[in-house]
Amino acid sequence: MTPPTRAELISHLVRTGIAGHVDTSRQNNLRHYRRLVQKDPYHQFGLTFSHDWTFSEVLALMNKRCGVVGDEDYVWGIDTIDPDLTVDALEAVADRLALAAERRERILFATGHPNKLQGTYRVWKDALSARGCPVVTAAARGYTYEVTTERPPNRRFVVWRDEIAIVTDGHLARHSHHPFAMRAILGDLSDRGEPWPQLVIADHGFAGAAGEAGVPTLGFADCNDPALFLAEHEGKLLVTVPLDDGYLTEDYAPLRDYVLSRSGLS
Repeated sequence: MTPPTRAELISHLVRTGIAGHVDTSRQNNLRHYRRLVQKDPYHQFGLTFSHDWTFSEVLALMNKRCGVVGDEDYVWGIDTIDPDLTVDALEAVADRLALAAERRERILFATGHPNKLQGTYRVWKDALSARGCPVVTAAARGYTYEVTTERPPNRRFVVWRDEIAIVTDGHLARHSHHPFAMRAILGDLSDRGEPWPQLVIADHGFAGAAGEAGVPTLGFADCNDPALFLAEHEGKLLVTVPLDDGYLTEDYAPLRDYVLSRSGLS
C-alpha cells in the first residue's frame, strides 16, 4: 500500500480522532495534570523532574507540545491534539529509526497499550530486525508486581509477545501506566551482564522508566498523560508523539506506514 502524504495523514488523524478533536475530555485532561503536579506516582510514569511543576506550567507545556487548549478557564468539553505536532513528532521518530537501522542498534519495544499500539510497534520492530538491529527480548520474563490501587490488589506479570514487552494479569493483556516492568527488564539485563538497549520505543511507564534510566527513548502519549511530554522537555526522552492512544490497531496503519516510508524501512 502506498504510504500517505503528510496532508493525507493529517486528514486521517483528524477524521479518526487520533488527533484534532479527540475523545479524551477536557475535564479528564485537567484532572490528570493536577494529579501529576500533586506527584501521584500513577501519573508520573516512573519519572522525576527537575523542579516542582505547577498546574499552569503543565497546561502551557501541553498546549505547546500537544496542542490542547491553553486557556485555564476552559474546563469542560472537547479538547484537542494538534495533528501537525503529531506528524512533526512522527517524522522525528522516523528519522531516529533510520539512524538506528544505519547503526544496527539494539532495540527494545514495550507497551502499556497491548491491544492498541502493539501491532504498530511490531511492524516497526520487524523492519528494524530485517535491517540487522538486534531486538532485546525476554529480560525479566515472569517478573511480577502487585497493583495495590485495585481492590482487591492484583498481580501483573511481564511477558513478551511478538518480542514486545507487555504485562498481563496472568491470562489477559492489561493496560498499564506502571514503571515497574521496565525497571525489572533493565535490572535483569544488568544482572546477567547483557547490554541495555540503545533505543527504546514505548509508552506509559515503560517509556518513563527507560527515559529516567537514561536510555534513548521514543515515547507515545495521549493528551491526558503529560509525564512523557515533561520528560521530553527536560531531555529525558528524545521524542514524545501526541496522539489518542485508544484506537484499534488498523486505525494506526497510515501513521505506521508514514514512519516506515520516511525512515526508508518500508
